[in-house]
Parts: sequence; structure tokens; C-alpha cells
Amino acid sequence: MMSAAEARLQVIALTDHDTFDGLSEALAAGQRFGVRVVPGIEVSCNQDGTEVHLLGYGCRTSDESLGAELELIRNGRSGRLFRMVKALQRAGLDITVEEVLARGGSTPSIGRPHVADVMVAKGYVADRDEAFRDWLEEGRPGFVRRYSCDLARAVDLIHGAGGAAVLAHPWGRGAERVLTTDVITALTRRHRLDGIEVDHQDHTAEQRALLFELGGRLGLIRTGSSDYHGTGKKNHPLGCNTTRETAYRELCTRIQLRGGELNRV
Repeated sequence: MMSAAEARLQVIALTDHDTFDGLSEALAAGQRFGVRVVPGIEVSCNQDGTEVHLLGYGCRTSDESLGAELELIRNGRSGRLFRMVKALQRAGLDITVEEVLARGGSTPSIGRPHVADVMVAKGYVADRDEAFRDWLEEGRPGFVRRYSCDLARAVDLIHGAGGAAVLAHPWGRGAERVLTTDVITALTRRHRLDGIEVDHQDHTAEQRALLFELGGRLGLIRTGSSDYHGTGKKNHPLGCNTTRETAYRELCTRIQLRGGELNRV
């Protein structure tokens, strides 16, 4: 949170993958450093067999339906970890499950980034980007499929928990193949999708312009995101993409109207 204050950010959102753990600590730190914190989550979803991510802002952390689905997703993560490590071992890498778990610390959401960090520490790759590109992405030696939530259902679950549902980097990382204009339109009209990330490091200038126009046409909240992962993503510095104040206020309004949780200093 100190880094956010030093970057002169007024508001940040904590959206860890498939877990609410860390929100209490983030909210307390936000109060200490004078930074507003929007509680959130990033849900691992699938659309037509491709992994995509959905952000849920302001969800009630006590919601049983969303909580049960997140537990299924986390169990899928842990089950995949063993198979992923075995696959990497067969490919000649000296990596153990214990080493990956140690990298994850207390988080219940262990995933590929933690595997990548072990690979970096052991000198197999230079950084996470190389680990994913050469070893952990779909079609690579260490890739293993896991359970994830149907995207449309995840939108409904987030709404049921009082939150606002925003598509994360919809046209980055190959997701544009399944998150077409028609799919985004259908999610908006049939499931009341709230928004889309427009300004993101994985989007080109042309994609940003097209997404901004699409969002305006559909009445979606158009957000920005640094997708900051500490030192794990070199080209995602904290605050590199921000959200317009009008979009932020609309996000807060929708959360409040649904009875979600919106904590800030």
C-alpha cells in the first residue's frame, strides 16, 4: 500500500485469484496510508474451453454460493499443482511441490505464478514471462487443465453476492478468440455484465480503442488496470493504467445498489 501512496494513487482494488484472503490486511493498510481500497476478486472462468478471467468488485465475502464455487476452483488449482510438477519433472526440471507451496506462503490459491517463481529461482528461466511462454501456457510441457467456472454463471454469482462483474483483459492472452463482440454483447444483455477492462498492458492501442467504443455502445463501465503482481510482471508497474473517476463512481453505485461491500477510507 505504501507503493500505491507513493505512486499517488487515490484508489486501488485488491483482486486476488479465487480468494478473498488478504482483503482485511489491504483495507487496514489503505486506512494507514490514506488509499481507498475496493475489495474484489478475480475468478478463474472458462468460455468455450478457453480460460478467461472475471473481476468481481464489492462482493459480499460471506456469500455462500460464490464461496462454494471459489472453493471448487481452488481445489482444482491444488489438484493441478501435483500433475503440473510431475509434468515438469518428466521434462527434466528439478522442481518439487514443497518448493512451490513455500513460494505461495499462506495463500490458498496456489497457481502457475508460484511454479514460475520456483523456475526463476532455480535458473531455468529468466522471469515469469519466459516460464509461461516456454513451459506453462497451453500446449507447453507444464500445462495442465483444471476446473474453472462457466463465465456466464460467474457473472450471475458475482451479482448474487452484491458485486459488479467486469471482464478482465478480454482481448489479451488469446481470450479474444472466445470473448468476441457477440459474446460480450450476449453477456451484457442476458446476464447484465457490468464492465470491461479497456486499458490493460496486454491490449494494443487498436484493441483499446475498439473496446472503448464497444463498451460505450453497450453501456458498460470501461476500466483500466495495471494488473500489478509485485515484481512478477515486469511490464505491469503499479498505476500504469488507471480508471476514470466517472467509471469508478458508476462502479461504486452499482455495488451499493446491489447491497455489496464497499470499504474505503
